[in-house]
Amino acid sequence: MKLVFAGTPEFAAVALAKLLAAGHEVVLVLTQPDRPAGRGLKLQASPVKQLALQHGIPVAQPRSLRLDGKYPDDAHAAQRTLQAAGADAMVVAAYGLILPQWVLDVPKHGCFNIHGSLLPRWRGAAPIHRAIEAGDAQTGVTIMQMDAGLDTGDMLLKQAVPILDTDTTGSLHDQLADLGADLMVQALAQLQQGALRPVPQPTEGVTYAAKVDKAEASIDWSQSAQTITRRVRAFNPFPAASTVLNGEPLKVWSARVGAQVAPPDQVGGHIVSVTPEGIGVVAMDSVVLITELQRPGGKRLAVADFLRGCELRPGQRLGAA
Repeated sequence: MKLVFAGTPEFAAVALAKLLAAGHEVVLVLTQPDRPAGRGLKLQASPVKQLALQHGIPVAQPRSLRLDGKYPDDAHAAQRTLQAAGADAMVVAAYGLILPQWVLDVPKHGCFNIHGSLLPRWRGAAPIHRAIEAGDAQTGVTIMQMDAGLDTGDMLLKQAVPILDTDTTGSLHDQLADLGADLMVQALAQLQQGALRPVPQPTEGVTYAAKVDKAEASIDWSQSAQTITRRVRAFNPFPAASTVLNGEPLKVWSARVGAQVAPPDQVGGHIVSVTPEGIGVVAMDSVVLITELQRPGGKRLAVADFLRGCELRPGQRLGAA
């Protein structure tokens, strides 16, 4: 089919690659403007833009698609470009801009979204993070016919995957990116065959996955060990859970609930054990065992390696300024 593709991060680039491999003609790519990145803060193209340029696909990077918004020139230019593309359909994956109605109306068959959750659970910006943080037993991908609402369109295909106790947002992201790309290829094949059957989303079970803020990364040691370890996994790799030791920030990359019950005479954040297998830290109900962490300017290290360069002992407290 003749497609327009809209997406920005690696999650979307996986889908673009599989659509091209399936033989679809992608005539235009929409992606976010280049952003400063790295230590030098040089402008860097998104993964989707990089892949598009490798395949010689025209790229548009409007700052907005709202014709009456802050950047009307960008939006009107995008409108002309989209109309000229004459696409059969538009595929959207983690694009980062809301599509106004005029965009939805341009492609012959409308716009299709690859969404990383089992809708209607976790509509919104951060469905993978929030599913892990909430302790969901499963998540998945929904292929959706887009409408003007926030992830409210009819469902076309859906497939679930379990969330393991070892899953992080990073590992689940990679799994769902592959699954979503495969489902999108299937959905387009069914569209060509006239076999797609839209199903309205249920009105019950709707939840919203708010965008993750860096301020959420700070560990609150008064929470339960289960809550803390879920948040560690949810915020890996971004924004990375963190705490403080002697006024120095520490990133906590991996942790699990320990077997030890929290001592009644210790407050949250107190270190109760230090071994090469983990650093035991008091939480509300039991002990959290930190197994991988990182100092400012240093590398991510397993506890055994970390302890060679940083002396820790029971009685010290994490989280205290």
